[in-house]
Amino acid sequence: MEIVITDGFTLNPGDLSWQGIEALGTMQYYDRTSQVEVIDRCFNAAVIVSNKTIINAAVINAATQLKMIAVTATGYNNVDITTAKKKGVLVCNVPGYGTSSVAQHTFSLLLQLTNHVGINAASVANGEWAAAKDWCYTHKPIIELKDKVLGIIGMGKIGRQVAAIAKAFGMQVIYFGGKEKVTAAKPVNLYELFLKSDVVSLHCPQTSENNAFVNKEILELMKPSSFLINTARGTLINEKDLAQALQQHRIAAAALDVLSTEPPAKSNPLIGLPNCIITPHNAWMSFEARRRMLEITVHNIQAFIKAKPQNIVSQ
Repeated sequence: MEIVITDGFTLNPGDLSWQGIEALGTMQYYDRTSQVEVIDRCFNAAVIVSNKTIINAAVINAATQLKMIAVTATGYNNVDITTAKKKGVLVCNVPGYGTSSVAQHTFSLLLQLTNHVGINAASVANGEWAAAKDWCYTHKPIIELKDKVLGIIGMGKIGRQVAAIAKAFGMQVIYFGGKEKVTAAKPVNLYELFLKSDVVSLHCPQTSENNAFVNKEILELMKPSSFLINTARGTLINEKDLAQALQQHRIAAAALDVLSTEPPAKSNPLIGLPNCIITPHNAWMSFEARRRMLEITVHNIQAFIKAKPQNIVSQ
């Protein structure tokens, strides 16, 4: 059985082992695969392991031996699920691997917005403290999180973990979206959430219904002192509208780990704004989370081989 890993580098830049997958078949490994290379590389594959490589109808139709697509991520919008179903190809993802890491990154972004650790540390390194007239200073006002309102959009596993951390900081939590009620958090409608929140944090999957739903209209509901955080999907935000809101100080700041196109164009209107922090979609990339992802991927392929598939997203 031929197993093709189309883009393994981000998952495993060298600190993990592919042994678990190698033991299951003949492995063809690639750090990266451009779209023009996908069909040739996957032509004989029985299993395709893909993180962000687009596995579209042309790839699925050309790979006549294909039985399974193992997505090394929770999101699977890089796979043409409709064609996979028609061709009887199983598609499995990896849910829950990065819950703690993404929640941790969410608060690292928020704390950078409120405490400005990086800015103040850089100022000390540049000699400003040594030259200061006073015994302490801060380049920007420090904001205490206690009693601030955190609005979470998408109360799934990550949203619930973020809520738990927020409660430890003494924050009030409101939320929109989610199948389960959350202790000590209040469900509200979307407009109320944007109106009342001091911090809005996105943790929902991207769907055709919510594409770019964070737009000019909804941003205008937010407090001028509020923050927007996105560690979910960049396509949830109308980036032009957010850039205008930041430039016009209709909201105080944004902190994003995701953008609508990745890697982004240099012309992306959010890059370089002084009140917009952007990290390169690395909230999920802790060693521990990547190790879990690889282990679950191996288990997904093993379960498929045993005709007891798990984590199926193509039914």
